Amino acid sequence: MQLEDVFKQNLNDLYRYLYSLSKDHFVAEDLAQEAFYRAYVSLEDYEIKNIRAWLFKVAYHAFIDFQRKNKRVIVEDEMDKHVGVSQATPEKKILEKESLSQLLKDISDLQENEKHAVLLCDLHDLPYQEAADILDLKLNTLKSHLFRGRKKLIDKVKGRERTDER
Repeated sequence: MQLEDVFKQNLNDLYRYLYSLSKDHFVAEDLAQEAFYRAYVSLEDYEIKNIRAWLFKVAYHAFIDFQRKNKRVIVEDEMDKHVGVSQATPEKKILEKESLSQLLKDISDLQENEKHAVLLCDLHDLPYQEAADILDLKLNTLKSHLFRGRKKLIDKVKGRERTDER
């Protein structure tokens, strides 16, 4: 498979993953480009069985390198305009965008491993083993992080619902 085909097939997913980590459109674009550059440079050195999982792993490490380099917490600026919302009324669009925004905020409040596990498995639909490989974790460890992250998210949503009912 040519790198150009891999690029076309995985760019959007890689961008969305990096955007969900960085909360910045331009940073996500730069990191996606960096991930594909790293892939291009080192593709000949490795025998890769699952190119998609490997690309996510490269993107994850590019993000970690970016965080270390800048040594700052990335703050959510605004919701991405590329989020596809297909509802009939403007009110529904606003509510869905606010819900997604709140979910992303809740996910960003999780511990790092829990956040990455939820993003990869639930938002990007990667199989558990691929996500574990990307994060350099054992499968059971990933499942533990995923379980705890999901539980914390459910508790936050239930807490908000109780507050709204009052």
